Amino acid sequence: MTYFGFLALFLGIPLIVLGWQFAQDQRAKRTLPETLQNWSPLGILVAHILVALIYTTPWDNYLVARRVWWYDPNLVTGIIFGWVPIEEYTFFVLQPLFTGLWLIVWARRLNPAPPLKSDYASIRQRLVLLLGLLWAGMASILIGQWLPGTYLALELVWALPPIMLQLGFGADILWRHRRLVLLGLVPTTLYLSAADALAITSGTWTINPALSLQIYLGGILPIEEFIFFALTNILITFGMVLVMSRESQTRFETLLRSRPSWLLSSEKH
Repeated sequence: MTYFGFLALFLGIPLIVLGWQFAQDQRAKRTLPETLQNWSPLGILVAHILVALIYTTPWDNYLVARRVWWYDPNLVTGIIFGWVPIEEYTFFVLQPLFTGLWLIVWARRLNPAPPLKSDYASIRQRLVLLLGLLWAGMASILIGQWLPGTYLALELVWALPPIMLQLGFGADILWRHRRLVLLGLVPTTLYLSAADALAITSGTWTINPALSLQIYLGGILPIEEFIFFALTNILITFGMVLVMSRESQTRFETLLRSRPSWLLSSEKH
C-alpha cells in the first residue's frame, strides 16, 4: 500500500463523509450548545491544523533521522522535505482535520453539559505536577539512553508539555464536557490505530524494534503507535473543546486581569 493510498483510503473517505455531514449541519443551522459557542469551530479547527503542522514537523523529522521509524521509499512519491516525505506532512493536516470534524459533528448533537460548581484549581495543579514527574522520567530515559524506551520517551517528552498546559488551564472544563471529550478521543484513536496496523502489515512504514518496547497490540501494532494516536488526539480534542468553551474565555480574561504587578509595571514603561 502506498502512503498516499493509505491516506486516501483511511482518511480521505471518512473526511468526505464528515465534510458532507458538516455541510448538512450548516445548511440545517444545527448549532453547538451555548456553552461551546466561544469561537467559530471551523476557525478553531484551522488553527489547530496549523499548530499541529508547525509543532510536529521538527519532532517527526528527528524520529526519521534517528531511525525510530522509516518508510518504504518505493511506496512514497519521493518528494522529501528534510527527512520526511510529503505524505507525512499531508498526514499532519488530515489527522487533525479528521478528529476535529468528528468532534464538531458530535458536539452539535450532545446535550449541554451541566455547569461547574468550582474551578478545582488545586486538582488542576496536582495533575500538572504528576504529568511533570512523568515528563521528567521520560527525559531521564533519553538522557540515560535506554534504547527500548526511546520511542515512548520521545513521544511523551514531545506531547506532555502542551497537555500539561491544557490541563493546568482547564482540566475542570474538560471534565464538564467529558462525554464530548471521550466521544471525540476514543473512536478516532481506535480507528487510526487499526488503520496504522494495516499500514505496518503492508510495509508502508516500519517501527524500529530496537528503539521500542516490542509490546504489540494484536500481535501487530507497537504500543508506542497506539500511544502516539492517543496523545495527538488528546491534543486536538482538549484544545478544541477548551477554545470552544465560553468558560475558557472567562477564565482567560480573569488570568489577564490578575497578571503580576511587576508585569503590569513593565508594560507601562
